[in-house]
Amino acid sequence: MGRGKVELKRIENKISRQVTFSKRRSGLLKKAHEISVLCDAEVALIVFSTKGKLFEYASTDSSSMERILERYERYCYAERQVVAADSESQQETCWAMEYPKLVSKLEVLQRNMSLLPDLSSAYDKFSRKLRDQTSVPGHYVGEDVDSMSLRELQHLEQQLDIALKRIRGKKNQLMHESISQLQKKMKENDKKEQEQPMNQQNPSQALLLPASNPHPFPFPSLSIG
Repeated sequence: MGRGKVELKRIENKISRQVTFSKRRSGLLKKAHEISVLCDAEVALIVFSTKGKLFEYASTDSSSMERILERYERYCYAERQVVAADSESQQETCWAMEYPKLVSKLEVLQRNMSLLPDLSSAYDKFSRKLRDQTSVPGHYVGEDVDSMSLRELQHLEQQLDIALKRIRGKKNQLMHESISQLQKKMKENDKKEQEQPMNQQNPSQALLLPASNPHPFPFPSLSIG
């Protein structure tokens, strides 16, 4: 029979855990030695136990561990440099793609900025015209407020709040009145429809067959005998 599948989880029993570590460590060192000899590969293996004891294996001699680790560090450094270069190249590519878009947006902003003086003058003309037509002081439409004091601004804010509340109240009143009139008209229409007869007769049938006499012409009697 084959061996059962071992569940990979921490062994709770301390003795069993230590025995398993010793067996697996020996097997791991053996496999590292085999791959080094069979495949002529440089192998460096470092294992620390739970107590902090070091177990290591190098391919050839004691100095081979340091040489392999130095090689590993050089390789990792070169790999990081390649990744950094790729990242910089990607950033340059993204910048090259975004540059025309930014230029076009800048041109649009410049054109809009050139129109600001015309828009400002048009707004000033409209504000003056509105103020002249409605006879409203300029500070009520947001003008001439630079020279006002804090007390005057607070008083102006209170007046605007009161005016806004009155406007909203009048609007709500008109809306309720409109809804009430509409509901009243709907009730009147429903009442008129209910007053009409449910079953209206056809005028042509009423002329031919009056309801009071369904047989207007009597049939002659026939006597036999």
